[in-house]
Amino acid sequence: MSEPAGGKSTADEPWPVRVVTQKIGAWISKLGWVWVDGQVAQISRRPGSSVVFLTLRDPSADLSLTVTAHRDVLDAGAPELAEGARVTLHAKPEFYPARGTLSLRADEIRQVGLGELLARLERLKKLLAAEGLFSRERKRRLPFLPGRVGLITGRASAAERDVLMNTRRRWPAVDIKVLNVPVQGPTAVPQIIEALKVLDNDDTIDVIVIARGGGSVEDLLPFSDEALCRAVFACRTPVVSAIGHETDTPLLDYVADLRASTPTDAAKRIVPDLGEERQLIDVARRRLERAVLTLIDRETHRIESWRSRPSLARPELLVDQRAADVTALRDRATRSLDHRLRRADDELRHTVARLRALSPAATLQRGYAIVQRSDGHVVRAADEVKPDDLLRVRLAEGELRAAVKETE
Repeated sequence: MSEPAGGKSTADEPWPVRVVTQKIGAWISKLGWVWVDGQVAQISRRPGSSVVFLTLRDPSADLSLTVTAHRDVLDAGAPELAEGARVTLHAKPEFYPARGTLSLRADEIRQVGLGELLARLERLKKLLAAEGLFSRERKRRLPFLPGRVGLITGRASAAERDVLMNTRRRWPAVDIKVLNVPVQGPTAVPQIIEALKVLDNDDTIDVIVIARGGGSVEDLLPFSDEALCRAVFACRTPVVSAIGHETDTPLLDYVADLRASTPTDAAKRIVPDLGEERQLIDVARRRLERAVLTLIDRETHRIESWRSRPSLARPELLVDQRAADVTALRDRATRSLDHRLRRADDELRHTVARLRALSPAATLQRGYAIVQRSDGHVVRAADEVKPDDLLRVRLAEGELRAAVKETE
């Protein structure tokens, strides 16, 4: 069956497999020659064959490609190439229609040396630092006593043993969830990232520890991987990095919320020591007892000083003193009142004397009389009355009624 004239496949005119494979091969060949960086997961040198087969794996993802190269190309660029090594190769993608597989055909292979690896790590370190992944402001404080600890480490490794033994020695009741993953090799980074996601999504986990024992720079490369660093940065749960020895500083140490120099040091950082905490409690209890006793003694002395004061020792003195004050004030008031009464009495007698001296009654006592007409008018002259007028004569004692006979 030939390809349709319009170049489109339909249900009535489908493409045969050979056409599809040809088109796939044509599209893939358009990519051309490219430089590829990866980690060698497998090397296959078949006896009697001039072709070497490599499995090239992405260090940060669960992806791989098959690479074919002439033995001379491999011997010229990387004669001592071993599984796990990092390489950079110049290759062209090819699609094999017979098997329906994709591979890379390499004409140059370069093994990445330690110096170049370190230079790459330094460039990556500067990039992550510029993006703020190492910022101290974003690092979270670890809980004082985590309810549950997540541990990512190699299976049956010394790092796992050190973390478990020391954490349980310091705090026997600690609960640890262990996820065993490869800690080196081509599959390390994807599985560590997957384990990190599992623990970060577990709400019972309060802190995550990534631990590994010592090793060469190449062995610790997975813990400087960019994808792992970004995964740790995105975690909601605090992460502790416990990689290698004290002198080993992979990039994970800079991104993690806390760097432990060794797995044993991580155990000391994530849980408190039960014996030390008991000693601290005993010390705090003794300090509290001393503080309470000191407070009681001080308040007792204060109460004793209050009791020794006259107001409390002899409270009747206050009443007596106030009674004396009241008596003195009452005496002063009595004397002042008597004085005022006597002075007022003297003034009254003087006033009465003056009044009596000026009173008409006093004049009457000396023999004078007051003559009034019947209408009450006081007679002061003789021409004010007429004969036969009735007059009233007021004496010092009594009155007289008189009639006028004549006037002069």
